[in-house]
Amino acid sequence: MIIAVILRLVPDANGDLEIGDSGTEIDREWIDLVLNEFDDQALEEAVLLKEASAAKVIALALAGEGVDRLLQTALARGADEACKIEHDLGDAVSSRAAAPILAAAVRGLGAEIVMTGVQTSEDLFGQLAPYLGASLDWPHLSAVGGVGLVEGMLKARQEQSGGRLVEYRISLPAVLGVQTASQPPRYVSGTKLRQAAGLPLKTLPADGDAGTNTAQIVSLEHPVRQGGAKMLDGSPTQVAQGIVDVLRQHALAKG
Repeated sequence: MIIAVILRLVPDANGDLEIGDSGTEIDREWIDLVLNEFDDQALEEAVLLKEASAAKVIALALAGEGVDRLLQTALARGADEACKIEHDLGDAVSSRAAAPILAAAVRGLGAEIVMTGVQTSEDLFGQLAPYLGASLDWPHLSAVGGVGLVEGMLKARQEQSGGRLVEYRISLPAVLGVQTASQPPRYVSGTKLRQAAGLPLKTLPADGDAGTNTAQIVSLEHPVRQGGAKMLDGSPTQVAQGIVDVLRQHALAKG
C-alpha cells in the first residue's frame, strides 16, 4: 500500500509580511517559507501508519524555492520516496489550481491513501483535501487524526463541536485532511538531515491542466488595531470588581 503525503511551504507568519504592488497578494521576494504545520502533522501520521502496516510513504510537493530541502527533510523523517512536480503556475498556487495536477501525480504513483494538512494560512477553508477527493473521485474526510487500518478499511477520528469524538471507517482509496497526528512530529537529528541531503529526489512533469479558480482575491489589507487590553491591578477582590465594572460598562452584566 502506498501513502502519498502532500507537503506545502507557506510564508512564515513570524516574519514581516508586506502586501505586493498588485494589492491582491503578499510580496514574496524576501519572505521566509516554512513547512505548513498541518502538513507536518500529516507527514507524521503517514509515517506512523507505515510503521504499523508496512506501507510505503511518498512525500509529494509542487516544485519551487525551498522544496528540495523540504522533501529531503521528509525523507529524514521516514518517507521512503520524495517527488516534486515541475509546473509553470508561479509562486502562489491555489488549491483549486493545484488539485488536478496533484491528483494526476497520485494516480501515477499508484497511491491508495492521500494525506495532507487540513488547511494552511493561505488555504483557510481547507479546500485542498476535498478538491483532491473530487479530482480523484475518492471519498475524503477532513479535520482528522488517529488514522489506522481495520479490516481493509481506513479508520480515522474526527473531533466535532461540543467535544464529541467520532470514528469513521472509509473504503480505500481515500483522501484525508489531517489536523493532528497520533503523536507529536518526531525530532530529526542533524546527522539524518545530512544523510537525507544526498538522497535523490524524483521529478515529475505536471500532467493535465490546472484547475480553474472560481474565486478571486479582490484586495489584501493589513489588520487595523482597534484598541488594546486593559490590565487590572490590585487584590483579587479589586480585580474581580474591576471585571464586573467592565462588564457593566458594556451592558454585559446587570446591577
